Amino acid sequence: MIQSVDRAIRVLTALQGARRMTLSELAGRLELPPSTVHGIVRTLVGHGMVVQEHGSGRYQLGPAVLRLGNVYLDTLELRSKAIPWAEDLARRTGCSVRTGVLLLDDVVIIHHEPRPDGSRQMPEVGIVIPAHASALGKAILAFDHDAASRLVSAAPLRSMTGETITSPIDLKQQLADIGATGLASEQDEAVLGECALAGPVFDSSGTAVGAIGLVIPSANWPADTVTRDATREAARAISRELGATTWPARI
Repeated sequence: MIQSVDRAIRVLTALQGARRMTLSELAGRLELPPSTVHGIVRTLVGHGMVVQEHGSGRYQLGPAVLRLGNVYLDTLELRSKAIPWAEDLARRTGCSVRTGVLLLDDVVIIHHEPRPDGSRQMPEVGIVIPAHASALGKAILAFDHDAASRLVSAAPLRSMTGETITSPIDLKQQLADIGATGLASEQDEAVLGECALAGPVFDSSGTAVGAIGLVIPSANWPADTVTRDATREAARAISRELGATTWPARI
């Protein structure tokens, strides 16, 4: 591992999620001398990866990060295949639709289809949700044994709300159930008042490369049969376009 690269990535990770931090805060977070962090930050500023707020000593992610993120999204076949099906799923259910991929122990949203009711909604592309607290994450983990094993071995699992599953034993049982049905759910586990339903998406090798799912208000939970079937159909259709021969894939 190249130490300087590792430290630069740690700086960018510390600033994710619209965080704004001073040099001393970054140094404390990374457990590095301020002089070392200062050199890394100035280099990142020079490349547009980090910017300093006008009139303050705080730093935040810069526009170059967005450009790289857009390039990444443009290369994702999953995203391009999912977009029309996400639009259709939102229209059929009246819910917003997320498509996500697994990144270590989290799910990253790579496409967000807003609710079709015309209401004002925040764009969600790029948000990160702990996989064990997300229907999208559970849908992928149920068919990715290596990722699931790594996650459950890191007990205790992080609690997002009072409803988050933090027991590795309970999570393993839930993943087994998802493996049998092909449909994952979560109720108030990531955000109170918000439930979700998701199905895994597979590629031609049978690998779970992502998931697509609905965001459903807790007041409308549980999802009815029509909604569950529509979610399955979207996940199956995207998988078919990616070359999968079966859905869900055999595990």
